[in-house]
Amino acid sequence: MMLDVRDLHAFYGKSHILQGVDLRVDQGEIVSLLGRNGVGRSTACKTIIGLVAPVGQIDFKGRAIAGLRPDQIAHLGIGYVPEDRQVFPGLTVRQNLELGLKRAGVVGRWKFEDVFALFPNLAARQDNPAGVLSGGEQQMLTMCRTLMGDPDLVIIDEPTEGLAPKLVEQVGTLLDEIAKRGTAILLVEQKLTIALKISRRLYVMGHGRIVFEGTPTELAANAGVRKEWLEV
Repeated sequence: MMLDVRDLHAFYGKSHILQGVDLRVDQGEIVSLLGRNGVGRSTACKTIIGLVAPVGQIDFKGRAIAGLRPDQIAHLGIGYVPEDRQVFPGLTVRQNLELGLKRAGVVGRWKFEDVFALFPNLAARQDNPAGVLSGGEQQMLTMCRTLMGDPDLVIIDEPTEGLAPKLVEQVGTLLDEIAKRGTAILLVEQKLTIALKISRRLYVMGHGRIVFEGTPTELAANAGVRKEWLEV
């Protein structure tokens, strides 16, 4: 098992956001975390990566990581793509990608050529400042920069938010390619169609707890869960 989270709680001040979350991600698996806005999905990501103080058990590749700093967790092999596109606008696209390397000049499963083959737009603009890219291109760049660090698990928060349909399709292709190369994915996603298409398993969150766990087929057949916890 790559990631094993048990009875995870998290607080913002006195607000009890995560209320006993259990989830797991196996090697090379795409697992989606679904739910309406405000139920704690992003907080779960931030707690796993160490940006929010955890209460509970978080194991990564058999090692307890709850309480470690975010940089320590990253060096153990967890990548994180936040929902806000955090590029360095004054640096070029290629320089942004280089910042993703754990050690300068040392590449792993992902090379510059791989990224540029998947996203020709980034290849064409690799010498341009990242600040001139469109929002969708900046999202692609953020994801690809994380991959350059060669993580074994990547946590991706709302990658398709605000993207045009063509770019949404490209994100789906990239996620498939990530999993094929042996990297596990914990995906927070609002678009149910994407999650059902690419995930092996899904979790649905409601009010800080997991209210459903199952396969895409099981969720598609469960109209009650979709109506109560997902549909607007």
